[in-house]
Amino acid sequence: MAAEGVTRGPRAYRGMTEEERRAQSAQTNGEPVLDFSVGRVNENSTPYIDYHSVDTLLSLQHPRTDEPAELTFYITGQIQELLFKLLFTEVNRVRDLLFADRLDDALWYLRRIERTQRVLTTCWEPVSTLTPKEFAGFRNELGAASGFQSYMYRQLEFSLGNKVRRMAEAYRAVPWLYEQVTAVLEAPSLYDATLSVLHRRGRIPEKCVPVAYAEPYEPDVLVEEAWGAIYRSPEEDPQLHALAEALSELNYQYSRWRTTHLLAVERIMGHKPGTGGTLGVEWLRRVAEHRFFPELWSVRTEF
Repeated sequence: MAAEGVTRGPRAYRGMTEEERRAQSAQTNGEPVLDFSVGRVNENSTPYIDYHSVDTLLSLQHPRTDEPAELTFYITGQIQELLFKLLFTEVNRVRDLLFADRLDDALWYLRRIERTQRVLTTCWEPVSTLTPKEFAGFRNELGAASGFQSYMYRQLEFSLGNKVRRMAEAYRAVPWLYEQVTAVLEAPSLYDATLSVLHRRGRIPEKCVPVAYAEPYEPDVLVEEAWGAIYRSPEEDPQLHALAEALSELNYQYSRWRTTHLLAVERIMGHKPGTGGTLGVEWLRRVAEHRFFPELWSVRTEF
């Protein structure tokens, strides 16, 4: 998901085999290699720098004021963008595995998604330490920039099933980006794939499986009944029961991230309007009430 015009692909880099690593360790008596001048691929670099593009990564921070706290805000925002990309990739992997009826593999990747989400939520911890005065020291430099304009965040929301076509309009002025985001809007979501599994296993009729992928999902009483049956008799299909709980955990962790975001913003700037035109905290509070996979939440009332 690189932007148009951005260099794609890894740098020139020399890998190593297990045999080469063992030989190197024997040569250094287990001490770290400190001389990379022999056999290196790139001048003025090291293998670690080349593999992770560390020099490029660490050159991407450009605070616009002299307020020291701006760097905290800047870097944690960039970290979240990287985690959005990782989550988006993994969510789509799980979706494809579900369409292929590879539930055990899907459950394994959902476990990794949950761990990644926990890291994402902790990104608000450094930000929450900003005082109102510190944030005010650089907030005006944000202009109209706002987190809801993040195209990786928006694609992640779409991939999880929160389809709202008008939210893609924020990218219409950038043709390559609008095309990219719209493609995700119109693609099947993780919940679409989940419902297809329920149908193939005889839990719901075909009419319950969405075919208009870009439309907002409407809760269905038949889907809720299917989840209820799975919860009442988990031993009948342990995979579906595990999937229900894994998806519930995914939504739980996502809601924790949203709620922590809300609290961090309220602590830093109170009830001021947001930079992107929203009501700030009030907007975030409404967003935090959203639930993916709605029947997995409503069915709990039955028990």
